[in-house]
Amino acid sequence: MFHTRPSGNALVRAAGLSYFPLAFVARLPFAMMTVGVLTLVVAERGSVTLGGLNSAAAGLGTALAGPLLGALADRFGQRRVLVPVGLVNATLLGAFVLVVASPAADLVVLALSVLIGASAPQIAPMSRSRLVAIIGRSIRPRDREQVLSGTMAYESAADETVFIVGPFLVGLLATAIAPWLAIAGASALTFVFVTRFALHPTGRLDPGTSSSPVVAASARELLRSPLLTVVAGTLGIGFFFGATLTSLTGFLAVDGDGDRAGLLYGVMGIGSAALALGSAAFPARFSLRARWLAFGSLMLAAAIAYGCARSVPMLVVALAVLGCGIGPTLVSQYSLAARLSPAGRSATTMTMLGSAVVVGQAVSAAVTGVVVDRLGAGTAQALPAVAAALIVAAGFAHTAATSQPDRRPELVPA
Repeated sequence: MFHTRPSGNALVRAAGLSYFPLAFVARLPFAMMTVGVLTLVVAERGSVTLGGLNSAAAGLGTALAGPLLGALADRFGQRRVLVPVGLVNATLLGAFVLVVASPAADLVVLALSVLIGASAPQIAPMSRSRLVAIIGRSIRPRDREQVLSGTMAYESAADETVFIVGPFLVGLLATAIAPWLAIAGASALTFVFVTRFALHPTGRLDPGTSSSPVVAASARELLRSPLLTVVAGTLGIGFFFGATLTSLTGFLAVDGDGDRAGLLYGVMGIGSAALALGSAAFPARFSLRARWLAFGSLMLAAAIAYGCARSVPMLVVALAVLGCGIGPTLVSQYSLAARLSPAGRSATTMTMLGSAVVVGQAVSAAVTGVVVDRLGAGTAQALPAVAAALIVAAGFAHTAATSQPDRRPELVPA
């Protein structure tokens, strides 16, 4: 997992062996939320447009509340934030199944989607924040940069995997049993595993607890252009996810196979997870900015091929190549964000990126759903290429905003 076994083992010992599988499972409901809402609404109410709007509503809730939850975690600690938020979110997910199947008005369903997004526990950003703090405390100064790189590679690979596995599970459950089961399963996972993650001993180690002497930087530091361009890049990743999944759903729905979209979508996870993990072995001279541009360009090329595909085998090939570009791009973005994060604002920074992915996915799903309904799935297949172009453009903007070499500040123990 890491370059140097002693340092990597030190991080595993400090976090605890159970931490990594727990953090992985706990982030699954977040990845299932947007796709599960889309699938359930389409199945129960028969409108791809309405399904996309509900996904966008969930994304809107995340955009409004996600960074605020991160700021609260920086100030009061993750436990005090994640436990109540996770319980509320689990309850709302369970209620959503009943409301969608009821005669309730569409506006009621949309309002509930907003609340689900607002209460979504963003485990991935919280996990990164915890591990960065642990590295600062437990890893020798000369090894911190190397372990940070490996940690961000692992975390991004985990993110990529759950953002593929989540829709895959939704598609599998919807196809094999019923669309409502995916949301019900996400509710159960949130109740059990998010609560367990919140109460894990590492929850006492994140910046923002009373034992931490770190003074938080001004919130204005979060608005500096180098960091904002990284947020824009992850927003583009979210756009890409939403456009790809919804256009794929529309393409398959023509033949009545829309429920299989999550299964085919999972093809991206193979190369994505492998290259995300492998990116920790890239040479230092292959800078993070260069990786962003290189693999973002690979995404753009494969997205163009996806837009031209008119058969399932061609789509599968394009999705497989797309996966090879997504993983390293996301690793680069999160690694840059970890370096640029203002002091004492780690959870806020990581939550900004996590929120950007979900917001982008939700908004793009809504827009793509409208395009599918009005212009056809073939037209909607061009939208992932637009999202990939935005990712590359954000990479160039970040390069322009950082005229100096990639900043590598020493991680200061909290």
